[in-house]
Amino acid sequence: MDRGNDFLKSQIHDAIVQHYGFVKSIEDHEAQAEDARFRDLCTRYIATMRDHQRMLEDYQSELGAPSAGTLRRSAGPRAAAARNLADTAQESEFSRLQSDLLMSLQAEDAFKIFREAGRALGLRGLAEIGTTGERDHSSYSRDANRLAQQMFIERARSPEIETAATGSADLAPG
Repeated sequence: MDRGNDFLKSQIHDAIVQHYGFVKSIEDHEAQAEDARFRDLCTRYIATMRDHQRMLEDYQSELGAPSAGTLRRSAGPRAAAARNLADTAQESEFSRLQSDLLMSLQAEDAFKIFREAGRALGLRGLAEIGTTGERDHSSYSRDANRLAQQMFIERARSPEIETAATGSADLAPG
């Protein structure tokens, strides 16, 4: 297992690869979305998420790790293939939104770790990246979750569900 600066470089690299996949996914979904709310969600967050990507890549450079261009050439095709495979298997925008939400939650967790580790280790740049990334991914997750709830309800609503819900309420223990 890597330690010290090598460990830090590898974790930043992993975060860049994961976050790059998320950024590309919301870019693709903005272009493809038929649901205006989903498209708007992507549009509202793309610039912010690109900023996070740039911050991670800049920090990687400060650590003396390989350039982001090398990463993009190596990670880009893998990330695109994974996204395309996932999107092909997923038939609905609801499923695509759920996938984006999961990627954002994963990034949010990484940023939380960076924030706390940066504070504990006295690495101000890492702490700042973590603070910014966690805050913005938390906002995205909140907004995406609200939209997912709305989309779920809209898709689940039907006369038989309404009847079942009314009937089960009458049978619920008091």
